[in-house]
Amino acid sequence: MHKGDVIRYFDQLAPTWDANQVRNEQRLKRILDYADIRAGVSVLDVACGTGVLLGDYLDRGAAAVTAVDLSPAMIARAKEKFTDPRIQLLAADIEELEFSCAFDRCVIYNAFPHFPEPERLLRHLASQLVPGGRLTVAHGMSRADINRHHTGSACRVSIGLLSETALAELMRVWMDVDVVESSDEIYVVSGRKRAESCAEGET
Repeated sequence: MHKGDVIRYFDQLAPTWDANQVRNEQRLKRILDYADIRAGVSVLDVACGTGVLLGDYLDRGAAAVTAVDLSPAMIARAKEKFTDPRIQLLAADIEELEFSCAFDRCVIYNAFPHFPEPERLLRHLASQLVPGGRLTVAHGMSRADINRHHTGSACRVSIGLLSETALAELMRVWMDVDVVESSDEIYVVSGRKRAESCAEGET
């Protein structure tokens, strides 16, 4: 998988992305509850697309949201939709970004298979969280459905979604993982960053 291919793929989809989205409010509520999105927190939204969850973060009282996507066209669409000063939108490679302030929450929603090196991504994101900050990887459908979907046109820009247990094991290097759910409706693995994880192999 090449990042240039990922950019081109999602740039092409950006104009019709929102029209093709189907929101399931009950599933989204469960995911946001697991991610502990609440009043006063700062949120890093990784691979935010056109901003599917940005309004939800604000509705729950998030103090600040930094939303990053590799696709400039996706970010351009998000900027058309969201002008709230609490939201910062960045067209960038999240794995190359270092932020001056650490975040309380990090969410990767419906995007994890588009990162070819999961361990590298998780290590970097853990370094951008405050001690006790929560990292959540989530999908609003089953793992089987995600993997089936990615055998189509997205096959060149995605890898298989790890099992929930395999992802939890990866995250446990830095996180105390306390949410592991993989059902017919959602896939969520979430945990809090341990204070000592700052010294465990991070650069």
